[in-house]
Amino acid sequence: MSSLWRTLKASRPLLSPHLSGLSSVQPRPAAALQASCVNPRRESSGRRFNVPPSAEFVARVSGIPTMAKLPFQETADGLDAAFVGVPIDTGTSNRPGARFGPRHIRVESAMLRSYNSGTRAAPYESLMVADIGDVNVNVYDLKDTCKRIREAYRKILATGCIPLTMGGDHTIAYPILQAVAERHGPVGLVHVDAHADTSDVVLGEKIGHGTPFRRCVEEGLLDCKRVVQIGLRGSGYSADSYEWSRAQGFRVVQAEECWFKSLAPLMAEVRSQMGSGPVYLSFDIDALDPGFAPGTGTPEIAGLTPIQGVEIIRGCRGLNLVGCDLVEVSPPYDTTGNTALTGANLLFEMLCVLPKVIYH
Repeated sequence: MSSLWRTLKASRPLLSPHLSGLSSVQPRPAAALQASCVNPRRESSGRRFNVPPSAEFVARVSGIPTMAKLPFQETADGLDAAFVGVPIDTGTSNRPGARFGPRHIRVESAMLRSYNSGTRAAPYESLMVADIGDVNVNVYDLKDTCKRIREAYRKILATGCIPLTMGGDHTIAYPILQAVAERHGPVGLVHVDAHADTSDVVLGEKIGHGTPFRRCVEEGLLDCKRVVQIGLRGSGYSADSYEWSRAQGFRVVQAEECWFKSLAPLMAEVRSQMGSGPVYLSFDIDALDPGFAPGTGTPEIAGLTPIQGVEIIRGCRGLNLVGCDLVEVSPPYDTTGNTALTGANLLFEMLCVLPKVIYH
């Protein structure tokens, strides 16, 4: 393996108690890191940051597939932001497979580079970032899984780290937001999705990927006047499927309002709506039209384009983002890998708009 990769310690346990999925590693000498990495220091402070290896020197197909080929560490200690996987699809109502989302997003993320050429963002000159593995979910018990997610995110957030989550189905937003609200109070929400996910009971169950934001409202986790739902569409169980959302004070932007236009003006309004308070960004890959992202569990036609998805995330620059997720990638339904590739790129865009990121 190249000098950029870290020496495996096979005798060391995996993540504990609720994070697992990747082997522990130790750093190579600083001289080797500096010789191989692009801009390993931020000149203004001299502080060292983790930097993905350049494919000019390290083959993309080599090494352990962490997110963006970043170093792995067991906890969020010392990190400004962390990629974390939550591999569940136990809450899925239609096509399963999202439990494999984090793994495939990591594989496709080998294409990611250090800088955002479109915005000139330099996240790895600004923030200490690593991959901290996966929450150790219980694939047989969704309620226990939610408990495990909540406890894991309490620990992540207690360090001051901003989690960037790879789902997993959208159920995970509920326990994550429980932990986020414990730390930050009720948060604003930018929710990008084909579905409102505000059902009350589905097949007798109150916990599932169609109910998380109903549960969040009931528990006071959201600042409802600072919630926007973008991209909603599809057939419904009533003439107005989004009546409940509007009744709570959510702004609802249906997909039809997004057709044939840039969403940059919309996001200027969203920034005004969100203000300076804490904001959580939740992006369901099925917000995108299935022609672009077929690998998902509940696809709906006539959706957003990847360009519009990027506009939404870039439009979150300047918000007080305290967490983000990218959910519902189901790799078995897209053998090309393009849905996972799109998800990886959207997660990188999320990293680029976090507070304190430098722009050149």
